[in-house]
Amino acid sequence: MSRENKQFKKGILAGIIGVLCVEVGIGLGVGRALEGSVLTDLGFVNKLSSLEYMIDKYYLEDVDKEKLEEGIYTGLVYGLGDPYSRYYTAEEYAEENSATQGEYVGIGILMQRNEEGGMQIVDCYEGGPGETAGLKKNDIISAVNGIDVTEKEVKDVADMIKGKSGEKVVLTIHRENAEEAMKITVPITDVELPSVFHEMLDGTTGYIRISEFKGVTCQQYQKAFSGLKDSGMEKLVVDLRNNPGGLLNSVCDILNEILPEGLIVYTEDKYGNRSEETCDGKHPIDIPLAVLVNELSASASEIFAGAVQDYGIGTIVGTTTYGKGIVQSISALTDGSAVKLTVSNYFTPKGNSIHKVGIKPDVEIKLDANLLNKDEITHEEDNQLQAALEVLNK
Repeated sequence: MSRENKQFKKGILAGIIGVLCVEVGIGLGVGRALEGSVLTDLGFVNKLSSLEYMIDKYYLEDVDKEKLEEGIYTGLVYGLGDPYSRYYTAEEYAEENSATQGEYVGIGILMQRNEEGGMQIVDCYEGGPGETAGLKKNDIISAVNGIDVTEKEVKDVADMIKGKSGEKVVLTIHRENAEEAMKITVPITDVELPSVFHEMLDGTTGYIRISEFKGVTCQQYQKAFSGLKDSGMEKLVVDLRNNPGGLLNSVCDILNEILPEGLIVYTEDKYGNRSEETCDGKHPIDIPLAVLVNELSASASEIFAGAVQDYGIGTIVGTTTYGKGIVQSISALTDGSAVKLTVSNYFTPKGNSIHKVGIKPDVEIKLDANLLNKDEITHEEDNQLQAALEVLNK
């Protein structure tokens, strides 16, 4: 082996260890911290340097060194074989934060590519800047600030309508039954993503659907619950079907609004350390409650259903939930990137672990097969909702 190659390989190893030290703050005692690590395996270093050499020598296109580095970090976490653990670049982490918290800077619309070109608006968030400015569902955007977007991808157009709060964007809009295109100026503001939807089903029964537990969800739930109470609500259905979960503190904040005093949920890490979330019992629910779940209700949804079931303050209706009883934590690194790792198991107030088991409903009922492929289901057709209403009416 040539002296240059030896130095090259030593450099790679030193660089990897150096990056690891800086990113996770290992500091002193690196050798002990990395003992037994793949990063100290000479075979790993040799293989990595060989791959980089081959890429440099033979790969046809230009190589982005930064993306190669990101690929190493991504592969390290991918090697865990855990579908819930992942590495985020700085850009991905910023997007994840916006999605998780339920807030971002933009105009409050959801888009998809139109088959004939341009972006079709599939949703305008209620009360958002887009709806307020006059945008409507099914409008087609053909230009942003005079720049044609008919051939662009959704992500590229989304980037064009983001900016700093207080700025404005001019959209060229084509609307059905309108002969000419129109230009609509929309202010860019802080937008809160809706995750709670509510209505009165009849004179006394309220309905709240929670699509995901985000940073803004508890506040939206409180507003919905208060509005329903003012409308005469005496019974409540909370719909968690197809809710994939979300933030632990978000679901605990909502449960603090309905549970008696006591334990909400507790977690245990790999060392047996226990962490508890408790309820002060100041706002126990005092009306009949039914909670709808299905096989896609997961994680935080199962924490909600499990607590309601353990305390007996409501009836769980539907099908057995997904069974995700593990908790992930995201750690930010010094360069703006981040890593999400599975760090603990969670348990219901009575100590039940539902991982790969799920929450079994008190009233088991499947959605009618003829409704499975329908885009929209009316409340009257929804046999699971009707079963929940029967429970409340007994």
